[in-house]
Amino acid sequence: MKTKIMTVMSVLMLSFMMLTGCCSTQPSTCQSSQNEVTIDKIFNAVQVLDGVAKCSDLVEAPSFSGENQVYLKLETQQIIGAFKIRGAYYKMSQLTPEQAQKGVVTCSSGNHAQGVAYSAEKFNIPAKIFMPASAPAKKVNAVRSYRNAEAILVDGDFNASQEAALAYQKEHDAVYVAPYNDLDVIAGQGTIGWEIMHQLPDADVVVVPMGGGGLISGIASAIKALNPSCRIIGVQSDASDAMVRSRAAGKIVKRDNISTLADGTAVSVPGDITFEICQKYVDEMVTVTEDQIADAIRRLYNECNVTAEGAGALSAAAVLNGKIAGNGQKIVCVISGGNIDPDKLNGILGRK
Repeated sequence: MKTKIMTVMSVLMLSFMMLTGCCSTQPSTCQSSQNEVTIDKIFNAVQVLDGVAKCSDLVEAPSFSGENQVYLKLETQQIIGAFKIRGAYYKMSQLTPEQAQKGVVTCSSGNHAQGVAYSAEKFNIPAKIFMPASAPAKKVNAVRSYRNAEAILVDGDFNASQEAALAYQKEHDAVYVAPYNDLDVIAGQGTIGWEIMHQLPDADVVVVPMGGGGLISGIASAIKALNPSCRIIGVQSDASDAMVRSRAAGKIVKRDNISTLADGTAVSVPGDITFEICQKYVDEMVTVTEDQIADAIRRLYNECNVTAEGAGALSAAAVLNGKIAGNGQKIVCVISGGNIDPDKLNGILGRK
């Protein structure tokens, strides 16, 4: 109990330092390696995103809890239905006028695409967005609803879309807004960790979906600065587990033949920046099956009134299937997005 009280006090003290500008006046406390996101950078993103990204609700899920207390961090509440607005908007807020004039380009299976499209409209910046032809129709249509964004469908997987986006960037000198492997994008996603630590300062475990690693890198960077004893656990589908395999190998490895219900995390190669941050700050990584993801989607919908896409349900799937060790703990599941096609959702809900 004493340790938890001290943790709460340290969070409040650091919050006071941030709010009074102490961190910016003491640069020696904010030094970092090249591939690290500092807490002062994340706090800057908090300020930039004020009024743009919702401080999403943290709600208890009693039917998920068992001997623990399980909470859901509902990024499904964002205006684009997913957390990706945070990183995309913060990245684009940092562009110079000259960079903005050249426009931006990105690749995405859907949620990052929507984040870039939304931000492009807000900043009045033209955006070319390359998406796999297999991307959910709901996500493609959402991107095309923004006037400054052009969605370009590419045959093949995420890698094919990424190659097309990078080729366009090279030819047109546009700014590439990386889906995950970028320090500004990571800092934007890290604002979720900041919020969790202010909503539940004595959280014991935070469970985070993983694809390329941008979300968990940002959350882990924030939480380990504010509450180092809080465990960070990443979750992937066993059908799309490049980060988990890379962790086991101690180096970045590629995962081929990806096909998963968690399409938002269908990345065959983690980023070098995100891999380094995950190696430093993420305590554990686990996988879940496709059936477990589907069951988590169904239970989130039926028991918690939460509509989650496959990637968004990964954290809940891990908790519901005993992947997180420990009893009597406060566990936060980040529900990262809810942009699932209605037909797919209905099919999952109709399963026995």
